[in-house]
Amino acid sequence: MTKPVLAVTLGDPAGIGPEITAKTLAAPEATDTARPLAVGDAPVLRRAIEVLGLDAAVNAVSSVADARFEPGTIDILDLGIAPGDLPWGEVNATAGKAAVAAIEEATRAALRGEVDAVVTSPINKESIWAAGSKHLGHTEMLGELTGSDRFNTMFWVRGLRIFFATRHLSLRQAVEQITKPNIEHAIREAYTALRVFGNESPRLAVAALNPHGGEGGKFGDEEIVAIAPAVEAAKADGLDVSGPIPADSVFHQGLEGRYDGVLSLYHDQGHIASKTVDFHGTVSVTVGLPILRTSVDHGTAFDIAGTGRAEHGTMVAAFRAAVDLAPYAPRLREAYPGR
Repeated sequence: MTKPVLAVTLGDPAGIGPEITAKTLAAPEATDTARPLAVGDAPVLRRAIEVLGLDAAVNAVSSVADARFEPGTIDILDLGIAPGDLPWGEVNATAGKAAVAAIEEATRAALRGEVDAVVTSPINKESIWAAGSKHLGHTEMLGELTGSDRFNTMFWVRGLRIFFATRHLSLRQAVEQITKPNIEHAIREAYTALRVFGNESPRLAVAALNPHGGEGGKFGDEEIVAIAPAVEAAKADGLDVSGPIPADSVFHQGLEGRYDGVLSLYHDQGHIASKTVDFHGTVSVTVGLPILRTSVDHGTAFDIAGTGRAEHGTMVAAFRAAVDLAPYAPRLREAYPGR
């Protein structure tokens, strides 16, 4: 079987992205399982390798076709934007420009079919805004670049997929979005994603919002007026969906194998569950795009950038997830063709 080509962005050059990328791509497993290509600036990658004391060469290329994919060498699609002496751990417009350019170049390569997946390192929102970007983060940027407006996040932790009915909203705003149409839409999108990524007959659970699932309306009626009706509508169309199930047990049940996926109703409900069970093993997969994108789910850690202390387990997990999911990448273009 041909090993997939993975474009791995360095993220913000002033953060830990270059370090965790270097650690991951310098390991023998990287070239054993895939053909990895860093995307960013060669001087930034070389500085990270020096900080870490790694025995790895850097091969700067101008196109994917020029990469060698040899053990002991990290190929990088060199963008020529960020120098190797940017201050560590500081908001910087040049760093933001480099981070955005890496995402753009990796995404275009995926759309052209030159790479099978994009794996992203963390970016700093203040830095990309200083560089002129108007996006809230990676996901919104990827949506615009691919012409997709269906994008959402799927967490993959120990085989369980976690989806989100709402994401970057205040808790009050998120609760206001818990309506039957919104939940029914989220159920169908999650179900589609489960099928796209290999679950032909998926079992999806929907988390409850209120303690004990609302206790028949005593602790809130969202389960009665919105969530349960949405679940019943999906079941009427033949979807294997259960819920609402109290949030203090549904994620545990999913990890035990009762369900293939769980729909979380708000950001922290799913984040806390996944990161508590396996912080470094939780991988973020963007669904709704015509390309495959996996990512670490942490920030730039400016406080430890440049020290060599950054834990790279999350990047390893994101890299492995991209390898595992790459065979399904062609399905993404069919399911989510974009505008």
